[in-house]
Amino acid sequence: MSKLEDLTAPPETLEEWVIVCLSRLFSSISDPTRIQIVHALTEADELNVTELAEHTGLSISAISHQLRLLRDRSLLNATRKGRSVYYRLADDHLRALIRTGVQHAHQDCNSSLRRACESAEGSET
Repeated sequence: MSKLEDLTAPPETLEEWVIVCLSRLFSSISDPTRIQIVHALTEADELNVTELAEHTGLSISAISHQLRLLRDRSLLNATRKGRSVYYRLADDHLRALIRTGVQHAHQDCNSSLRRACESAEGSET
């Protein structure tokens, strides 16, 4: 049984630097645009800005701004290939975190929250 499943285990005390690191990570992915970008990159090994725009339906300028923040926080790597810059996740930990978060949303999120979000989407169209 993993520590996640063992609810009887005493909580582990976190060191201050771990708390700061986690806080920075979660704040980095707390924006809906950044979540869409990171999710797209969990599904593809690497994408350029145009491809990210196609995958997410977001504007190139909105994506570019968020890519800069994600790169500055060392969550993405970038590689220039010809005239394009391709982005990929810096490591598989973020990929696993996003996939776990998506599973959580589908399985455990409050159904009234889901209905409210779906209702808001419908009123925008």
